[in-house]
Amino acid sequence: MAAIPPKSPSAEEEGLARRFWIKFKRESVFAMYTPFTVCLASGNLKLDTFRHYIAQDVHFLKAFAQAYEMAEECADDDDAKLSISELRKSVLEELKMHNSFVQEWGADFGKETINSATLKYTEFLLATASGKVEGVKAPGKLATPFEKTKVAAYTLGAMSPCMRLYAFLGKEFEVLLNPSEGNHPYKKWIDNYSSENFQASALQTEDLLDKLSVSLTGEELDIIEKLYHQAMKLEIDFFCAQPLAQPTVVPLIKEHNAAKDHLTIFSDFDLTCTVVDSSAILAEIAIVTAPKSDQNQPENQLGRMSSADLRNTWGLLSKQYTEEYEQCIESIMPSEKVEIFNHEALRKAIEQLSDFEKRANSRVIESGVLKGINLEDIKRAGERLILQDGCTTFFQKLVKNENLNANVHVLSYCWCGDLIRASFSSAGLNVLNVHANEFSFQEALSTGDIFRKVESPIDKVQAFNNIIQNYGTDRKNLTVYIGDSVGDLLCLLEADIGIVIGSSSSLRKVGSQFGVSFIPLYPGLVKKQKECVEGSSNWKGKSGILYTVSSWAEVHAFILGW
Repeated sequence: MAAIPPKSPSAEEEGLARRFWIKFKRESVFAMYTPFTVCLASGNLKLDTFRHYIAQDVHFLKAFAQAYEMAEECADDDDAKLSISELRKSVLEELKMHNSFVQEWGADFGKETINSATLKYTEFLLATASGKVEGVKAPGKLATPFEKTKVAAYTLGAMSPCMRLYAFLGKEFEVLLNPSEGNHPYKKWIDNYSSENFQASALQTEDLLDKLSVSLTGEELDIIEKLYHQAMKLEIDFFCAQPLAQPTVVPLIKEHNAAKDHLTIFSDFDLTCTVVDSSAILAEIAIVTAPKSDQNQPENQLGRMSSADLRNTWGLLSKQYTEEYEQCIESIMPSEKVEIFNHEALRKAIEQLSDFEKRANSRVIESGVLKGINLEDIKRAGERLILQDGCTTFFQKLVKNENLNANVHVLSYCWCGDLIRASFSSAGLNVLNVHANEFSFQEALSTGDIFRKVESPIDKVQAFNNIIQNYGTDRKNLTVYIGDSVGDLLCLLEADIGIVIGSSSSLRKVGSQFGVSFIPLYPGLVKKQKECVEGSSNWKGKSGILYTVSSWAEVHAFILGW
């Protein structure tokens, strides 16, 4: 998936519309992953569905033209009035383009009744343009031109996310057009929204919102933010409401039958779910709770290093691990790139990495740096651990779905499973199965030893296969593995669907050298949708293909939908 344009160097210099777009970019992902938009991007969207959509979109555009007209009346600045008038003319031109679809696709707008999702957005937009926002007077009752200008700003706040979303989708779909596959049936639609003219209209709408919002209070800006977010959600509902009478590859659970199917989601923990590595958290707990060098330790407690000695020892262990890890990665790489995925050669290479990980764990245990850490401190740290944006939301929605026969397993190198359990427990996710190493405790204090359960890539893939075997063969079992590092590589390839989150250079370097293909998830789904003519999608593991994503929102949108 192509990235949403990056932030400019200074957040303070960004306009209001730009900040909102970045803040709610998660919603833009969900819009792109709806069955309707995936089918449209692939070019195999049924013509009747497209006709219905175009007819509904005409209602959208008419509401836009009316809202611009109302906003123009509220604006107290000649330049702003002129800009709004130009934007309204652009909408009227777009309506003319829609009228041309009547000849090209045989759409009959007169026969299509407005659906509930379309109605919700148009009513929301026109109510906003009428000043019917909580705490805001209607334009006819506004005492000053300044109060009218506020309504114009609110109206633009409810319109700019839709303009930006269509501009975004147009550019995303344009990249996916493949001239060698013949003419895309909806190329005219894609060309329109990816065109410089439409991109300029979207930017002009955002610039105007920024200008009209300059003198507003913090409370009034909060109102615009809520309107912006609401408009985004209503737009996604609009896409979701388009009737599809064809098989689609999204969402993954669409064809799930709880009586016949079983979905198993596997996930790594460190840097897949978390923002920082758990070993750094455990190191910090050890250092912060360790005695100072001049303190006497109670006789009944385990002997511990001073905080200063601990910090130095951790630093040396960390430096040694990083250096030797890089050396190990270089040593397992084949001299020449493998063109066809070679699972056996990759596994042998990963076995060497597994030996390295075990040696590194032995050094940590022998150093004594984990000795004396209190279990309650670990649990408190786990509860406060910051997880990747959207991670817990995905798992929460997954486990609460009563129509799914699904389980979640977390496979992790983490030294202390209690840290993981506390982290998920604070989000109400006690049902997640955690497979990790465990601390040895004596009266709630760590002895410094570790029960080594999952300390290497080979341990991970063995745990993965054991779990699958335990589910039996009485129903169709689909497996998804989500990971971020070389240690996840075997599991990612073993699963029916392997999803790589993040941008680990070593993972891609090793995988590519052994013939693994890394495909951005969205283009991969569009390609699969092109092949999806009838029946369910065929996801098959051990293909040597992994899908890459930039966020948990993509995982959520693909597997569960909106």
